[in-house]
Amino acid sequence: MTQRPPDDGLALYIHWPFCVSKCPYCDFNSHVRDQVDQAAWRAALLDDLAHEARELPGRRLTSIFFGGGTPSLMPPDTVAALIDAAAGHWAVDPAIEITLEANPSSVESARFGDIARAGVNRVSLGLQALDDKMLQWLGRAHDVREGLAALDTAQIAFSRVSFDLIYARPEQSAEAWEAELGRALGFGTEHLSLYQLTIEPGTQFATRFARGELVPLDPDRAAELFEQTRAMTAAAGLPAYEISNHARPGSESRHNLTYWRYGTYAGIGPGAHGRRNGLATVRRRKPENWLARVAANGHGIEQEDVLVPAHKAQEALLMGLRLAEGVDLDRIANLSGIDAGDLVSRKAIERLERQSLVKMEAARLRVTESGMLLLDAILADIVAA
Repeated sequence: MTQRPPDDGLALYIHWPFCVSKCPYCDFNSHVRDQVDQAAWRAALLDDLAHEARELPGRRLTSIFFGGGTPSLMPPDTVAALIDAAAGHWAVDPAIEITLEANPSSVESARFGDIARAGVNRVSLGLQALDDKMLQWLGRAHDVREGLAALDTAQIAFSRVSFDLIYARPEQSAEAWEAELGRALGFGTEHLSLYQLTIEPGTQFATRFARGELVPLDPDRAAELFEQTRAMTAAAGLPAYEISNHARPGSESRHNLTYWRYGTYAGIGPGAHGRRNGLATVRRRKPENWLARVAANGHGIEQEDVLVPAHKAQEALLMGLRLAEGVDLDRIANLSGIDAGDLVSRKAIERLERQSLVKMEAARLRVTESGMLLLDAILADIVAA
């Protein structure tokens, strides 16, 4: 019998890079193509997966996440083939979480039953807004009616459902967001991802911003909406467990917790990242280049970088302090090989504790509720470079 490592849990990320159209706020690795050779893509993803399995023997698969792009455009038989192959490569945790991101269009929601039968047990819907004018401004292909119909279908097909909303949009008032979020909380899902609108480099919104055609919401007003969001979700029984993610206790995204807790994950498909065996892996980004790399080498890897102790420690801190639970400094010391006392600035922590922005209890460090509003500044202050 193959000996398993002590911490043998593994998360698998599968990237499907294709979309019907490119949203103006999106900086993800997504591409619009008139034609996709489905057979070639299925075979290449299976080859890329097999390579990761050879590098990670004896693991216990705890989650699979189909991200994109728009994975709900994948043929359900390709989804099934990848799930079955992963289950053949690794032992499968009895409570495995298998998530697929989906656009809430009627065309894609018609596939939800087949996708569920393929083995997906959790779906994440990109609703993004509950306002038709805003959906059009965000470049979404669906309207509110179609989105809510897809949500209804998803709640029938899948045992677990999450959806995304983007807030702090230009000129958005606290009253408007209160009404929109209150409506969202009434749909009864177990998980919500609520993201403040950010202007990402290289996006259409960045171009509009540079031209003066897009004026972001005032930062003070955005901060008010952030606090309002956390108060409303907590009152509804879906407290923030990560800075932008809210769930009923026990319904957190197990896959994303692997990232935030700095566990082992394999990433396949164009542009996918992974962390395994002390290495950071990155696949080729452009779909055609990734296909060519798989055909030539049996995998789509562009680079593998050794994670030095300082880099491991910094990544673990930057990811873990996003969580309400915070980080265990002793665990990060064991992962990185750096003494727990050298991981963070103790003077900064003492000062931030006096301001009630962080809390240190034994070896566990966490950012407080009031500190989450200032997370970026806090991380820059306490995480050793």
